[in-house]
Amino acid sequence: MAYSPSSNEAKLIILISSKEILAITGVSRATLNNYIALGILSKPVVRQPDAGAGDSPALGYFPDDSLGRIEQVRQLKTQGFSMAEIVLKIGARQDHEVSEPGDVEAQSVAGPRLGHAGMDGILQAVLTIDDIEHPAYMVNYNFQLTWFNEPARRHILGFDTPPASSESRNVFLLPLSSSAGDSAARRKELRSMYILLAKARLSKASMLGIVKKMDGDISAMVDELYEKADQPTGQLVVELPCALDDQLGGVESWKVYGIYFREGILIIHTPVGEVDQSLLDFIAHRDVVVRNLLRRQLPVLTPLSVLLADLQGSVNICAELPPDEYFQLINEIWTAMGSIFRRYYGTCGKHVGDGMLYYFFPLPDSNYIFNAVACAHELKQEMRKISKSWQLRKNWLNELYLNIGLHEGTEWLGTFQSANNVEFAVLGDTINHAARLSDFARSGSIWATKSLVSKLSTGERARIEFGISRRGDGDREHFVASSYSQLGTLIDLSSERHEKLREISSLPVTEIREVRSA
Repeated sequence: MAYSPSSNEAKLIILISSKEILAITGVSRATLNNYIALGILSKPVVRQPDAGAGDSPALGYFPDDSLGRIEQVRQLKTQGFSMAEIVLKIGARQDHEVSEPGDVEAQSVAGPRLGHAGMDGILQAVLTIDDIEHPAYMVNYNFQLTWFNEPARRHILGFDTPPASSESRNVFLLPLSSSAGDSAARRKELRSMYILLAKARLSKASMLGIVKKMDGDISAMVDELYEKADQPTGQLVVELPCALDDQLGGVESWKVYGIYFREGILIIHTPVGEVDQSLLDFIAHRDVVVRNLLRRQLPVLTPLSVLLADLQGSVNICAELPPDEYFQLINEIWTAMGSIFRRYYGTCGKHVGDGMLYYFFPLPDSNYIFNAVACAHELKQEMRKISKSWQLRKNWLNELYLNIGLHEGTEWLGTFQSANNVEFAVLGDTINHAARLSDFARSGSIWATKSLVSKLSTGERARIEFGISRRGDGDREHFVASSYSQLGTLIDLSSERHEKLREISSLPVTEIREVRSA
């Protein structure tokens, strides 16, 4: 008979250990942790186990009604309900913790309470990217490899070490020759799968643009399969069958999951007939998955454009404004500019101070170099609006300017990781030159290198007004369109305040004044 306390009596809770739960229900530790994270189960009490309960220094203990809740989950899963629907149906216990020891009668428990265990407690962490036992790898939307595990390298991708450059990491080009075997049929099956995954997110023109520099067979395959494939679009996860010849003349049958993120596609091959519930639960936690992937992204040599923008006179502005208003101004600038960077696919980089550093990478359906130029122009226009708004608010005459430098190159991209953040970082001169151009720019101007402008198409350059202001007779300035100048001829390099610019004095540069819409 269940004990029901009166309103004047302390609540009696019978506890059951995690070890007993696992033995009785047959769920895995990862699944148990997921149930805690979703709030299906209470956070456990962690205690020293009773004598004879095993060698563990501590165990997690749950209310005994946890067995019933796990059985409820099992039944609802068989009826086809998703985990999100199950939580709504049976109710979450995310905020509920087992009562203090004085209010608890613990079954088979001795010793003092040690604390509470959540996802990182005594039950171990939930499944992470590193725990996936099956072949798993991540590609960006150029289908260039950004992360892989050892089973993927051995059974699917087939290289000893990943190529250094981003172009060479395209999965359409990887060797696919290893202990897993190497055959024309195997390569065709994998490439067909990638095309089907692409169709859910990319147009046919974009896909053909990705493979145009590859051999004609791949382009023909894209042309053929893209028309035949009936792949639904807009889904966050798709499932595809994949049958690959192995080295012994047999066939490996896989169920392939394609999980779509803003950063690319996570591809996981699972053997047909093997359902790993902890893997499926992990996939459902999209924010956890993407943080895992970003932390493990491979360093890669990649083409990119760099945009660096600094607030002119920020020291003086900070001195003039009360601290709360200065932070309000900076936050307003970052908020307004953030949507512009997203629109042009900019990736935020690590930069000290109140400036902005963003990277632009090659994309299948737009020019990353023109994206950087167009983004810079919109930032300049938006800054004019913010400046006018603050002039009215403060009744001052100060003009607010973002001075912008643009450069392009091929550099190593990697990540710096702290306890809570993952920041992208680029090594090499490209970022340094963009920073120096930002130092050179004044009054909200945009300065770019000749190499960047030269890599624009003829049509894209026609949309841009760029050039150099020259001094003529009578010291009058006139603008020479579509021209460049070495930076050293535009300033007095003997001045101490231009010392930092000496390192790029021979760099051909130009000012971008206008970007016209198509």
